[in-house]
Amino acid sequence: MQEYPHIYKTSAEGQPKGIVKVKSPGLANIDTTPPPEFGGPEGQWSPETLMIASVTDCFIMTFRAIARASRLEWNDLECEAEGKLEKFNGIARFTFINLRATLSVPKGTRKAKANQLLHMAETNCMITNSMSADIRLDTIIEVASDQQVA
Repeated sequence: MQEYPHIYKTSAEGQPKGIVKVKSPGLANIDTTPPPEFGGPEGQWSPETLMIASVTDCFIMTFRAIARASRLEWNDLECEAEGKLEKFNGIARFTFINLRATLSVPKGTRKAKANQLLHMAETNCMITNSMSADIRLDTIIEVASDQQVA
C-alpha cells in the first residue's frame, strides 16, 4: 500500500439534457442520469446510486482486509444498502444508510468473531467515515449449509 495521502481523479461531461459521462484515467466511462425520483429514466446509474454502491463496495473491500489480517476463513459476502435521501435544513442529503451484510463461512467458524469483523469493517470503511449520514449494519452469518442469524 502507498503512503497517504492518496489522490483520486475523476471528471464528468454533459450537455443541457441527457447522459453525463463520468470518467477517470484508465477506467471505463460510466453513463449517469438523474434518478427517476428527479425525473430521470429508469435503468441508469445516477450519482445517488453510485454513492450508495460505493458504500457496499468499500464495505466488502474493507472486510476482505480485516478478515485476511484476522485469518478468518470465509466463502462469500453480500452487502445490500438502502440510503435515505431527504431535505435536512433545506438541503438534500443522505441522512441514513442501512447496510445488510450476509456472510457465508465454513463450518466450525466462530460466529461471534465473524460478526465482530463485519462490524469492524463498517467502522473502518473510508467511504462511510467520509459521510455525515447515520449508518446501521444488520448482519447474517451463514455457517456451512446451516443458515443462522447473528
